[in-house]
Amino acid sequence: MKEQDCILLITIDEEQNITKAAQRLFISQPTVTYRVQQIEQEYNIKIINRVGNRFSFTPEGQYLLDYSKKHLIELSKMKDHLKVLKKDSKGTIRIGVSSNFALYKLPPLLKQFLEIHNKVQIKINTGWSSEVFQLLENNEIQIGIITGNYNWIGEKKLLNEDPVTVISKNPIEISDLPYLPMISYQPNNLIRKTQKPTNPLSELVNNWWYHNFKTPPLIIMELDKVETCKEMVRNNLGYSILPKSCLTKDDHFFVYDLKDENNQSIYRKTWLLYSESALELATVSNFINYMKLKMTTD
Repeated sequence: MKEQDCILLITIDEEQNITKAAQRLFISQPTVTYRVQQIEQEYNIKIINRVGNRFSFTPEGQYLLDYSKKHLIELSKMKDHLKVLKKDSKGTIRIGVSSNFALYKLPPLLKQFLEIHNKVQIKINTGWSSEVFQLLENNEIQIGIITGNYNWIGEKKLLNEDPVTVISKNPIEISDLPYLPMISYQPNNLIRKTQKPTNPLSELVNNWWYHNFKTPPLIIMELDKVETCKEMVRNNLGYSILPKSCLTKDDHFFVYDLKDENNQSIYRKTWLLYSESALELATVSNFINYMKLKMTTD
């Protein structure tokens, strides 16, 4: 399989439409159709079943699609290794980052890193920590930045401990929480219920709640975005429990950090995960060392 053919099949799968795939690849729709037919003839198989305007991959087509994804990953790794052998400072770093860290912490860190290593390219994937962890296990990324505890057998560095805090528009008493309307932050809970991802933050909040109260919270909203939660609280519709790093200098909330039985703040931990073999790439090693230094000193 040629690299262009791998990209073609993956793009068709992502767009679920031949015309849109052609537009994304800046080629004509007949060219896409012709190349698919050429691959089918070359391997004497049928790749796509068409029913009206809809299509699906045949078992043979699905196999080629899965192969294409793996092949592009290996091809990217090969190119990175060749650049290292040439002692070339150029290269691409593939990083997966939990959504909140990507929004509130990552941009200035990337800006400073790229000012120092201006020949490096960085490809970022964001999502749930569970999704990022899966990408790392599948070798689709070289570095993962996630929150929560995951059973990772590679290298692991604690980047940050983020207090979890109650936010409200007006002063409240923590003992009154069961009787006040709660705006519950449930990352992507409403969009992808069928996947049932792990949600370390919800588990942490639930454990704290049931250790302190005998009755469940009075949840009036379940929202999947931090900023939406903050806007609801800003309009005095209830309180919410969020990672403190999600608050900015422009937020004017009353805040109450969650405390454990020893009156110590409860933290959500952010980890830097990578494999030891990834350090063979100078670009990856430089980024990991940079992150360790910045998050330790900031």
